[in-house]
Amino acid sequence: MNMNQFIKMMIRMVTNRLLNRGIRRANAPRPGSRQSPQQRAREQAARAAVKRARQAARITRRLR
Repeated sequence: MNMNQFIKMMIRMVTNRLLNRGIRRANAPRPGSRQSPQQRAREQAARAAVKRARQAARITRRLR
């Protein structure tokens, strides 16, 4: 790995982290604000999807 590749890799890592932090912060709920029913339903659906994905990962690990 030459110096140019190393610099590109480091810049890409820093950029991705900053971008992810900005996206998470933009989507985070404001302190003291109440959730709408649509937001609550969306969060519940996301939690259920994560739960199913983890369960599927556990099952596939057992099958290997």
